[in-house]
Amino acid sequence: MKFRSIALTGLVPLALAACAKTPEPVPPPPPPPGAVAGSTAADRDGDGIVDGYYTADGIYHPNAQPAPPPPPPPPSRRGERG
Repeated sequence: MKFRSIALTGLVPLALAACAKTPEPVPPPPPPPGAVAGSTAADRDGDGIVDGYYTADGIYHPNAQPAPPPPPPPPSRRGERG
């Protein structure tokens, strides 16, 4: 009798586990704007902003920063002085 109750205790969870539904896989979130398909984002300085990306061959490519605007022209030497 003891063997039967032990076997029944072990088989019931196994039988119920076979009926359990498996959760559907959640699709990954869309890549952020400017991301390169098939690459891994890299934050090298740890500030939380993506600094570049690694391609599948392991090469790091930094994000190109936009060039700063040119400085304003110097003031004109002509005209009224105030």
